[in-house]
Amino acid sequence: MRILVDADACPVKDEVYRVALRHVVPVTIVSNSPIRVPPHELIGREVVSDGFDAADDWIAERVDAATVVITADILLADRCIKAGGTVIAPNGKPFTAASIGSAVAVRAIMADLRAGGDQLGGPAPFSKTDRSRFLQALDEALVRLKRRA
Repeated sequence: MRILVDADACPVKDEVYRVALRHVVPVTIVSNSPIRVPPHELIGREVVSDGFDAADDWIAERVDAATVVITADILLADRCIKAGGTVIAPNGKPFTAASIGSAVAVRAIMADLRAGGDQLGGPAPFSKTDRSRFLQALDEALVRLKRRA
C-alpha cells in the first residue's frame, strides 16, 4: 500500500502524514517545485518538471489497486480510478467509478461557461469540517485496503 499526493495545492498534507504514519503506509508527495516534507523514512518527495500535467502523469503511471491518491483534480482522479486506485479529494469526498463520470461532466460544463465569459464563484472555502471528513475518509480507505491485502 502507498499514498500518492498531488501536492502543489493540497491543504491536507499534514493530515496525510499523520494518518500514514499511524497505519505505517509510505507517502510520496508529488509536486512541480520542492515542497518541504517531514524527515521520516515513510515520507518521500518527487519533484517533476513544470510541464503541463507532469505531476498528474507521474502519479497516474504509478497507480494500482494498492494506491490511495489525494487530489482535487477531477481528470487525474478519473485516470487513477480507471487504473484501479482509491481517490480522495482534500475535502474528504471520495471519487468513485460511480461518481467520476458526473464530476467530469460538471467540470466540462463549468469550463464552457467560464470560456463564455460567465462569472462563476469558486469552490467553498476549506473548512474544519472538510479537514475532519478527509481524516475519516483516508483512515477508512487505508483500513479497507489492509483488509483486502
